[in-house]
Amino acid sequence: MQKTINYKNRTKLISKLLEQEDIVELEKPSMLNKLSLKKKEFADVFFHTGQVFDKETIENIQNAKKVIVSAKIAKKELLQKVDISEKKVEIVYPAIDIKYRKPKDVREEVCEKLGIDSKKKIVFFTGRNLKSSGVVEFINMVMKLNFKNMIAVIAADKKQIYNLRFKLSKFDVDDKLLLIEDYEDINELFLASDVFVLPSYNQNFATNILKAMYCKCAVFTTANNAACEVIDIFSTMETPQDGSMQFKIDALLQNKADMKLIKKQNRKIAKQYTLDNQLLKVQNIIESI
Repeated sequence: MQKTINYKNRTKLISKLLEQEDIVELEKPSMLNKLSLKKKEFADVFFHTGQVFDKETIENIQNAKKVIVSAKIAKKELLQKVDISEKKVEIVYPAIDIKYRKPKDVREEVCEKLGIDSKKKIVFFTGRNLKSSGVVEFINMVMKLNFKNMIAVIAADKKQIYNLRFKLSKFDVDDKLLLIEDYEDINELFLASDVFVLPSYNQNFATNILKAMYCKCAVFTTANNAACEVIDIFSTMETPQDGSMQFKIDALLQNKADMKLIKKQNRKIAKQYTLDNQLLKVQNIIESI
């Protein structure tokens, strides 16, 4: 028997799920159906993303047999906003779909392409929206680092990098900061980096944290972001302006053994959330209905 799913944002995981013969997307009602008195249809499984709880979203949540959210904090918020049984809500963290290559090999290629000394440690930052992802806080942080043999890399689209370059034109940061626009394969930058820092103001799960962990980076992000659920206390920033971060990153950059151990542990954790593993989790949830 076919099961139906519904969602607001289509992810790779949902696309992969819809390749299964027994799982179909709930057909969107036509304008005529919306205006008629015809009974509304609801999906067996609703994927709730974001923080919007409008009338339509609440109806979908209340009438689904299972609701899938991307984090514990998202589940908590949902249960506060909508009166449903906790048993109906399942947590499935975002899925990672990256072709993994040895970071050492990728690093050599990337450093040659960008004109970076491959012996330097790379502290990386990227985000869909640089401002809300904490780019100012990132720059303030890396500029205070005492470790000399490093370079901070910021990657984003051309428009955002142009604006950032203009704002930084009055400051002497060239020797410590590299701005990259429209880099063809952003995954290469994750694989080439040592540390990924995201002092985010956003609450929605930052998939880049899992991506960085999968690519063997040490990671740091804020406690308000749902991605903090997959990292330890040491890697969690109290706020985007957390003053202790520069000391933690400095200490880590100087300790090869700790860096190697953290990178290895992070990859082990992130491997749990590959596209295939997360697909299996969702399939098991749907089969349990």
